[in-house]
Amino acid sequence: MSDALTALAGRCRHEQDIKKSRFLALAAPVDSPEEALAFVQEVGDPAATHNCWAYRIGQAYRFNDDGEPGGTAGRPILQAIEGQGIDHAVVVVTRWYGGIKLGAGGLARAYGGTAAECLRLAERVPIVPKATLALDCEFADLALLKTRLAELEASVTDEQFHASGARLQLQLPESRVAEAQARIVDLTRGRSEGKRLD
Repeated sequence: MSDALTALAGRCRHEQDIKKSRFLALAAPVDSPEEALAFVQEVGDPAATHNCWAYRIGQAYRFNDDGEPGGTAGRPILQAIEGQGIDHAVVVVTRWYGGIKLGAGGLARAYGGTAAECLRLAERVPIVPKATLALDCEFADLALLKTRLAELEASVTDEQFHASGARLQLQLPESRVAEAQARIVDLTRGRSEGKRLD
């Protein structure tokens, strides 16, 4: 896989006929294996001959040939995802059999090719490596910190209040961590600091 990974901006589809069989690829961005499997259930057509699929989410991946000969459907779909440097994606390729056998090589080309063309046509967004910071701050600093850290693309993922202030957990681009940590110290005059959690 390439170093600069991308994710799908949204769902996409591509359909083609190969030797009288109809192949339909549907792809979507996903953040968990559960979300990927839910998409497979949602878009798979029970009336179709096969609903083959693959997903990749970071180091987690899985594929399924759904009754096609082993290695002729799910793996080529996964290779299409990886070959285009896409992460956090699921692809389902549904086949309606048209009466002409394609053979193992033909099946692999049909499933992999339909998936690859679907992904090639899809709108993509860069994947930005994220980091997580935690900090404790006084109530007096809370609003200013939130505003000024938002300028660095930091989003609050958890906020808990206690007697003397708040504990925040932030997610922000990896490239902005040092700047965010310096800003926290500066804005609170050294009373708070951002600690990495990852």
